[in-house]
Amino acid sequence: MTSSPIRSRRRFIAGLGAASMMGLTHAKTSEHGESESSADYLLPRGIIHLNTASLGATRRSVLDRVNAAWKELESDPVRMAYGKTEDTVLSAAEHVRQRAAAFLGCETDELLITRCTTDGMNTVAQGMNWTAGDRVLTTDQEHHGGNLCWVYQTQRRGVLLDRIAIAPDDDDGAAIVRRFAEAITPATRVISVSHVITSTGLRMPIAGISALARERGILCVVDGAQAAGGIPVNVKALGCHVYATSGHKWLMGPKGTGLLYVSRDAGALVQPIQWQDGRHYGANSAGVGPLPLIIGLGAAIEHLQAVGMAEVERHGVALRNRAYAGLKQIARLRLMGPPPGTLATAMVAFALPDEIDSAALRDRLHDKHGIIVKMIEKQWFNGIRISAHVLNTQAHVDAVLQALRMELG
Repeated sequence: MTSSPIRSRRRFIAGLGAASMMGLTHAKTSEHGESESSADYLLPRGIIHLNTASLGATRRSVLDRVNAAWKELESDPVRMAYGKTEDTVLSAAEHVRQRAAAFLGCETDELLITRCTTDGMNTVAQGMNWTAGDRVLTTDQEHHGGNLCWVYQTQRRGVLLDRIAIAPDDDDGAAIVRRFAEAITPATRVISVSHVITSTGLRMPIAGISALARERGILCVVDGAQAAGGIPVNVKALGCHVYATSGHKWLMGPKGTGLLYVSRDAGALVQPIQWQDGRHYGANSAGVGPLPLIIGLGAAIEHLQAVGMAEVERHGVALRNRAYAGLKQIARLRLMGPPPGTLATAMVAFALPDEIDSAALRDRLHDKHGIIVKMIEKQWFNGIRISAHVLNTQAHVDAVLQALRMELG
């Protein structure tokens, strides 16, 4: 007897929120630096992607899940996008929100699905009531996407912005917390800080900063763009009120997805308009989101969970430390960021001599050697950042070191 279309659809939808298990044997990294198969990604043969911190490479299995969800959505658009039953794409997207909340260590109704970290940060800044003279305390190393939301409020609401300095060679977490404490004023309403500094890969002492903020009655907002998917993140353990992150970097999910955690005890201070009609994905105040992309985000998260976040972190940091040791041997480079240890992540950066333009070197590494790296924004220093993830190997690190030795003489 053939299955009814409804039964078939229910079976199909039930699988949309789960990542394909194909290729997971490749995902278990070994002590020898073996990683996932290059066939698991769409990168051209010969290309080495060492810039996950800008944009992660999405797995084929995740893209397959996106395409399958899109086809199912278009098979019955109104019902699949608006239907409240369990056999709709909307329901599958809500299941993804549950999985993502568990991944970050929060409750489902504390999590909002967004387009990216910047979208989340904007939502927070615009979801607060401001009084002229309110102050936001942040650092001089914040990414534009986590900083411009506050700049906007300085121009529109009379908010004042204070910044503490984070030196490229900072590696003293306790001293950083003390600097925040010394910079707080009676008018400070928000502390906004990156979990991992984008320019150097420094892991910031978020638990200490969050505790400080709570002691002083200040909202702690964390830009987690460079953390979630690269290192284990538990927002409750960190103690922050708000945590924003992207799906397109270390989670290696579809571009145009993100996550925003707003703790229940911050509800009176931050009120996202998307939750005006209730804290569920299909709210009228949120509108129709990119349902197939959200299904893909769920698949990407499940893949990392299957690998294990402790293993993901171990692999990335081991490759970073290998790069760090090799870069130290290149005389013309100056390492930026923490040495191997508890404040290190999978990113490593280095400064170049003034006569070598970082943009030109980035382009030569790509065009001549097939290696993708990041040029550090010149506002910080003239340099390059390398970021390794589960798709990378020791051979990839050795290749970029060899290319740098060739290019720098």
